[in-house]
Amino acid sequence: MAPAKSEYLSDTWKDGIFANKVVFCTGGAGTICSAQVRALVHLGANACIIGRNVEKTERAAQEIATVRPGAKVIGIGAVDVRQFDNLKDAAERCVKELGGIDYVIAGAAGNFLASIEQLSVNAFKSVMDIDVLGSYNTVKATLPYLIKSGGQHRMDATSLKPSPNGTGGRIIFVSATLHYRGMPFQAHVSVAKAGIDSLSNSVAIEYGPRGVTSNIIAPGPIAQTEGLDRLLPSDTKAAYIKSQPLGRVGHVRDIADATVYLFSDAGSYVTGQTLVVDGANWRTSAGVGNGGGLQYPDFLLSGQEVANVTGKKKSKL
Repeated sequence: MAPAKSEYLSDTWKDGIFANKVVFCTGGAGTICSAQVRALVHLGANACIIGRNVEKTERAAQEIATVRPGAKVIGIGAVDVRQFDNLKDAAERCVKELGGIDYVIAGAAGNFLASIEQLSVNAFKSVMDIDVLGSYNTVKATLPYLIKSGGQHRMDATSLKPSPNGTGGRIIFVSATLHYRGMPFQAHVSVAKAGIDSLSNSVAIEYGPRGVTSNIIAPGPIAQTEGLDRLLPSDTKAAYIKSQPLGRVGHVRDIADATVYLFSDAGSYVTGQTLVVDGANWRTSAGVGNGGGLQYPDFLLSGQEVANVTGKKKSKL
């Protein structure tokens, strides 16, 4: 059953603001990215979501399409973002079937808890390849279409009137806040997200003159996501939530609303920026070292491995 609108979009936005636009999203079947795409489709866009798992991706596309009558949402599975040709083919199919690419969300990512001592070379490389190389491949595969869209949808620099064709030529990288202060058991992800942030800034500088904007959304702890479930055991959840500055963790709708802002006319002069959506979590949080039940530095000094790591494959150092 499709979620209610209140689960993925606030009432702030006007229906139809993304009419006739197309969004291309890697990791589009994930909890956060699917909400981002769902919000855009609700507001008029068509979409192409990319993923590794064929069934999961196609099922998510079918569900997202139900939020608006006449919406077109393509789910392309069996795509490895580490392989440029996979993404190039997916982008070409998106353009062929939907007519172009106006917005891109680079959301594919990998994560698990592990100390540097526990983290294998292959595991580190895998996260770097998925996050950093995958984001770069996404840019390379979609840039020709973003440049075209950006050129067609520029705001008039003199009158500040928005383009009558709406917005276009915009990319968002989904990052994190882990690397702002540092966090134990997350060296691989911290390095990868720092690389993504730098990539976004370079895109903003190099392609701004051609009408393309590039920004980062850095989510904090978001409820009902695999990431938060890994980092926060159920027996410590209530205390952790109470410790947050706003007294709650985030919701996928918070990230979706931020996405709509950056892709809308309201975000036309915002580029090369990081929009942190975390309720000030990173400014106060002690991080996984305590909030996740792994006491710092005691757990590190014990020599134990992080238990119950979902999705982590053993590999030789």
